[in-house]
Amino acid sequence: MTTPFLSRNIMITALLSSIILLIFPQFSYAAEEMHTIDLTGHWVGYVALLFFVVAYIMVIAEEKIHMRKSKPVMLVAGIIWAMIAVIYAQHGDQHTAEIAIRHNLEEYAELLLFLLAAMTYINTMGERGVFDALRSWLVNQGFSLRSIFWLTGLLAFFISPIADNLTTALLMATVAMAVGGNNHKFVAIACINIVVAANAGGAFSPFGDITTLMVWQKGVVDFHEFFALFVPSVVNWLVPAAIMSMVVSNEKPPALNETAQMKEGALVVVGLFLLTITMAVCAHNFLHIPPVIGMMTGLGILKLYGYRLTIIDKRKTVTEAYDGQSTLTIEKEATAKQPFNIFQQLERAEWDTLMFFYGIILSVGGLGTIGYLALGSDILYGDLGPTTANVLIGIISSIVDNIPVMFAVLSMMPDMSHGQWLLVTLTAGVGGSLLSIGSAAGVAVMGQARGIYTFFEHLKWIWAIALGYAASIWVHLWLNADKFHPLA
Repeated sequence: MTTPFLSRNIMITALLSSIILLIFPQFSYAAEEMHTIDLTGHWVGYVALLFFVVAYIMVIAEEKIHMRKSKPVMLVAGIIWAMIAVIYAQHGDQHTAEIAIRHNLEEYAELLLFLLAAMTYINTMGERGVFDALRSWLVNQGFSLRSIFWLTGLLAFFISPIADNLTTALLMATVAMAVGGNNHKFVAIACINIVVAANAGGAFSPFGDITTLMVWQKGVVDFHEFFALFVPSVVNWLVPAAIMSMVVSNEKPPALNETAQMKEGALVVVGLFLLTITMAVCAHNFLHIPPVIGMMTGLGILKLYGYRLTIIDKRKTVTEAYDGQSTLTIEKEATAKQPFNIFQQLERAEWDTLMFFYGIILSVGGLGTIGYLALGSDILYGDLGPTTANVLIGIISSIVDNIPVMFAVLSMMPDMSHGQWLLVTLTAGVGGSLLSIGSAAGVAVMGQARGIYTFFEHLKWIWAIALGYAASIWVHLWLNADKFHPLA
């Protein structure tokens, strides 16, 4: 005899099972293999490619048309997959498109959560005054223009592997602008140096650029193997920096009297960020689980510490306000000075960029399902060979954003040695320095130093940057020659 309690449990279990199968029907056919259809010569393939190209032109023209880059690619991603699903359904296959989409969503989810944790830490360090304090120290020292040129480049190179190249470039550009003042020639050349240095520094670390993060999370290159790119990355920055420094004056502008103090817990947040990165590395290397688990655990620690900062800020605000004033006045002043709120730092994440990644990953994934990535892989890596192809990838990334380019390469998964995977990681990371629009760092600094650091100012030095690009590739081919063995 079944008890009412047992019957209720059975009913609940059955209901939950039904819901799970309704929401996640792939569980019922997870073992089923995907049978893709080559649509490269079909009208769907042509239309999908056309839509993607038009959307990406709108992304490139973001500054001109004032439309956020995530909007066109998100729309096109949905259209591409809807057309693919219709064609597969006409062939009696209602599962392949769904399985492919879920695979792309899984890759995006890992990237999204990883970046969300990293961005929250960066925003919190900014809110606590870490970056303001560094900038204040630099502009108050009275360094010469040439010293500032080298210092900002050096700091951009070594901070970007941890804080990412975009944030680092913006920070160092504010220093160059503060010291350079009306000396627009210096500010422009210092910004070029900063962008090149930030991109080069981000190339030898899984945390320095989105492309390196994607390569690491895909498991193509292990964490410690990225450091084989350190010397080539240094060369990539030093060659153009040495050339450009020859035209930088040794003039010593007056030191600025700028003060900036870090808030309570600023250094603790920096320490927690380093701990979080360590946990991400350990999760991947020792526990063999996705590094995003380490990042999200670290975000949980930051949120707990944020609770402590909130209490401290509230007590401090009330203490500062209390000087014999009325209770109402104290409450008004305490309300005006908002205490630390970790969710405000989460809100300040670059959501347009995160949504752009969604559109790109789903769109490129759709083009891959159509068959274009396999076709591109045959042309690039089959006909031209991996070395030429990987060098071209870097040049292409200076025109087209390196994120879709790298995701396309990872989706193609050409059969390459470790040395070649490191080469494409290097070229995709530093190739964007060839043009000011070739990297997120360059585009952001153009917006910050509007009218001073421009596309054409950067273009004047493309020859020097190209020398650094070529030199870094040559150094990698020579220094890491053992990694190009077929078994490497």
